Amino acid sequence: MSIEDNINKITTQLPQGVRLVAVSKFHPVEKLREAYDAGQRLFGENHAQEMVQKQPQLPADVEWHMIGHLQTNKVRMIMPHVKMIQSVDSIKLLKTIEKEAARIEREVDVLLQVHVAQEETKSGFSVDELLNAATQGQLEGYPHVHIAGLMAMATNTPDMRQVAHEFGMVRHAYEILKQEFFTQPGFKELSMGMSHDWKVAVDQGSTMVRIGTDIFGPREY
Repeated sequence: MSIEDNINKITTQLPQGVRLVAVSKFHPVEKLREAYDAGQRLFGENHAQEMVQKQPQLPADVEWHMIGHLQTNKVRMIMPHVKMIQSVDSIKLLKTIEKEAARIEREVDVLLQVHVAQEETKSGFSVDELLNAATQGQLEGYPHVHIAGLMAMATNTPDMRQVAHEFGMVRHAYEILKQEFFTQPGFKELSMGMSHDWKVAVDQGSTMVRIGTDIFGPREY
């Protein structure tokens, strides 16, 4: 199947209001152009350097999302290009994003990354840390940063009941935050689900699914 076929196959299964993020890390620009020609406008990159290299090679209406771990010293590099940073995993990073956005006088959307997976290698706030940060006012006072929701990865396991449970925990945290701290309509995104578990994520309320392999095929390292 072509990249266009793969995109169509996924998007026809997505409920209305759920967006597809094409995860393009380690895939060449030619493949991204194929996806663009098939109507895809939202791309997710895991590495700052790669986003900066690819951005000028694609049309200006592409919406770039940073979905991988972002070091504070790489924020300045991506700030002119990125529409959303989905992987905000610390208050320190949030403060750096605010500083760099203010420096170039722009606003940027972010998602707070929640750690619910069993793997220690995955980063993010625990649910308790996130709710504590909200309670202590640490998620307020960023005029150039718009906190638009949460992002999470589930444990890489064939047990979809566990995956559903973990995504359910994120959904629950999202609902508490929305009810008590982010009452404005802009707090509306739940980025959950990848190639192997996106259908479970959508069942648990995901508004964005991040899919790479099922669109572009195996990565070219």
